Amino acid sequence: MAIEFSAIAPSAYLEAFVGQDPARVHHVAAQHVLSDETYRDFFRREAERGAEIIVDNGVFDLGHALPAVDLVKAGQAVMAREIILPDVMRDGPATLMASERAAREIRELAGDDFRLCAVLHAGNDEEWKRTYDTLVSSDYVGAIALPASRRPAPQNQLCRTRWAATRYLEERGLFDDRIVYRLLGLGRTGHLELVEQREHEWIASVDGAAPVILGAMGIAMVPGGPYEKPSTPRIENLGTIPASRFDLIRSNIAVVREAAGSSVRIPGAHG
Repeated sequence: MAIEFSAIAPSAYLEAFVGQDPARVHHVAAQHVLSDETYRDFFRREAERGAEIIVDNGVFDLGHALPAVDLVKAGQAVMAREIILPDVMRDGPATLMASERAAREIRELAGDDFRLCAVLHAGNDEEWKRTYDTLVSSDYVGAIALPASRRPAPQNQLCRTRWAATRYLEERGLFDDRIVYRLLGLGRTGHLELVEQREHEWIASVDGAAPVILGAMGIAMVPGGPYEKPSTPRIENLGTIPASRFDLIRSNIAVVREAAGSSVRIPGAHG
């Protein structure tokens, strides 16, 4: 089973690294849609080519989610099918409150034009289970996103180790066929996690900037590992990427897609 990978890159390099053949799934930052015409036009074209556009709420980059009215504007601007609802890192109850409020406001503004995706956050495993149960029973949730595991944690801790969380849902048959499941970001084991995650046929997509950032730094991602990620700049702080690094970045993206089982290619890229 394939997990579709959406590469994240600065606006100037969307054509070089982010385009998809065939166009499948793109995770898109709402704040860039609203502020960057080049970014907005690129993803609207991808939507017209058949890509499923998912608008993220901005909390990871900005520290706060954009208001519902801006998320709707961004979604409409790129013909998005899905909006990721506001979330609060490692806080299930706060995420539920923010998501429910935004879901009401989005529906008031746009009806059922967008599938709504809630992010599963929690501070401990019991909170994780309660939050998940609430989400799958909520009438506004059409998708659930599982955030990346960023720091070392006990391998069986659901709230901090994503592969433990997906295995828990699989083994107990708790995934819901009516819901789309997504992974948000590449975690501390990078593309290597995807080899295991693709065993879960109900996981649809994952996004990540690591292949672009590491490639721009001259670091290759090796298909079988190991995966070691040094301290890296944020994607918006990469600056100009030398043309000599383009092939390495495309190779890194291909390594991630191979781990995810995806056959998508960058248009015009070799291999």
